[in-house]
Amino acid sequence: MAVKIKLKRLGKIRSPHYRIVVADSRTRRDGRAIEEIGLYHPVQNPSRIEVDSERAQYWLSVGAQPTEPVLAILKLTGDWQKHKGLPAPAPLLVAEPKVSKRAAFDEFAKALEGGEPKGEAITPKAKKADKKADDAADAAESTEA
Repeated sequence: MAVKIKLKRLGKIRSPHYRIVVADSRTRRDGRAIEEIGLYHPVQNPSRIEVDSERAQYWLSVGAQPTEPVLAILKLTGDWQKHKGLPAPAPLLVAEPKVSKRAAFDEFAKALEGGEPKGEAITPKAKKADKKADDAADAAESTEA
């Protein structure tokens, strides 16, 4: 039986994500797999690539052939170089962990309570006395004309 390491497509239209699977070469693209050994999410920035290196090394050692896209992914993660005995590539970019909105709000609230001056309004509030004076001035101008 010829075994391939290939991508199994999941996700909605225009929002693909893939699982890296080991399957018989005769099965269809999204068909039954022998084992899932990783993830590939190309839409995220940077792309999310996770490969179980130990299992990938095992399947490569017993003769599983990666497809071209999977070969490119294995070269990025360094598993292909490890299998061939070549020097390892540069490490992958990893997305920064997201800060929760609640934590960011709490930090902002502490900064305001800590004695820092509050931001002032761009336009000053009009007081009632100022409004009465403006109305009187407008009335005087209309009577003059």
